[in-house]
Amino acid sequence: MKENILVIEDNEQNLYLVKFILEKNGYQVHVATDGQAGIEAANQLKPDLILLDIQLPVMDGYAVAQNLRANPSTAKIPIVAVTSHAMVGDRDKALSSGCNGYIEKPINPETFMSEVELHLIKK
Repeated sequence: MKENILVIEDNEQNLYLVKFILEKNGYQVHVATDGQAGIEAANQLKPDLILLDIQLPVMDGYAVAQNLRANPSTAKIPIVAVTSHAMVGDRDKALSSGCNGYIEKPINPETFMSEVELHLIKK
């Protein structure tokens, strides 16, 4: 089995598509649908990668990334923002909050896996 990926996403359609693509490519996918649940899942699972929406209920993705970076047990897990926040400065804001990468929604199913795999830590 390939790596574990935690997807923190509250939109059912986006979640379905991302999960489908990842599982089709052999990844074990775990899901959280709000920011706080995402932090709890990351602490419990210690996934190989986190795909993080920015617009989330309970706690936004920026706060989630900052929280994960501040915790020594999750600080080194790669985080990729997967978001419709695509205005000037949004990429920089995601990266400065602790994300390692940034993928704009709507995702492109043709290039999504290559973008995701750039951020997986090679074991």
